[in-house]
Amino acid sequence: MSEPTPSADHASALTPALNAQLSAALAGLRFGSVEITVHDGRIVQIERREKVRLNG
Repeated sequence: MSEPTPSADHASALTPALNAQLSAALAGLRFGSVEITVHDGRIVQIERREKVRLNG
């Protein structure tokens, strides 16, 4: 199976708006993850999961 060849369309995928969305997802995150979902070479979803650590 061959991988698709990147096109000029995919080269500019990280737009200022997308960069701002990623920065917002990471802002203030101490424990957790940010998951980026890609379909057909395009970012279609950004999901943020935050864990709260309790001192016992």
